[in-house]
Amino acid sequence: MSDTITLTIDGRKIQGEPGQTILEAAEAAGVYIPRLCAFEGLVPHGSCRVCTVMVNGRPQAACTQPIAEGMLVENDTAQILAIRRNIIDMLFVEGNHFCMFCEKSGNCELQALAYRFGITAPKYPYLFPSRDVDASHPDIFIDRNRCVLCGRCVRASRDLDGKNVFEFVGRGPEKRVAVNAEARLVDTDIDVTDKALDVCPVGALLKKRVGYAVPVGRRLYDHKRIGSDIEQPATTK
Repeated sequence: MSDTITLTIDGRKIQGEPGQTILEAAEAAGVYIPRLCAFEGLVPHGSCRVCTVMVNGRPQAACTQPIAEGMLVENDTAQILAIRRNIIDMLFVEGNHFCMFCEKSGNCELQALAYRFGITAPKYPYLFPSRDVDASHPDIFIDRNRCVLCGRCVRASRDLDGKNVFEFVGRGPEKRVAVNAEARLVDTDIDVTDKALDVCPVGALLKKRVGYAVPVGRRLYDHKRIGSDIEQPATTK
């Protein structure tokens, strides 16, 4: 059995290893595929669909779809870019994201994706949902207004911290991240050193008293667009 699998992404042949997903094989080859729910070290979830690609003419989540010999992947077409813009637009209007005073601004992956896709304002009407903030813990707070339901904290708490502090409850527009206590974060066994606090792509889970330790203007995506650490010079646009 061959140790490599050859597939094509936007006309470019790349090689991957058996068991890799499209996202993993593309990243190893220097091809960036946008993502929000995917994170290195966590079991793929496929919830955000920002990584949608066309595989042999059908839409698939690149973070969960295994590669196969001869697979044809479209990652950078007008159709795919439009799908991703719509998803990002909807994530903004389904929450309450006020980037101008969010502690995560400049380090936020959702904000960075909007910049990458040239989104200055969502095209859909804002829903302005009523969501709560839990600041009961002395070192950590949850702002569900910013949560995009990516599930990173759920998986990290379970698989990396071994605690199951977070879990999804509810369905549809009522779905939210809950904690393993009757009501408050302070009543859980979460600790400020938990990995779950470092994987949130937005400002929904934050440590207190460190929000502006790195000034705005010197943050991760203030000068480099998201994905630039993956893209090879030849594929950067």
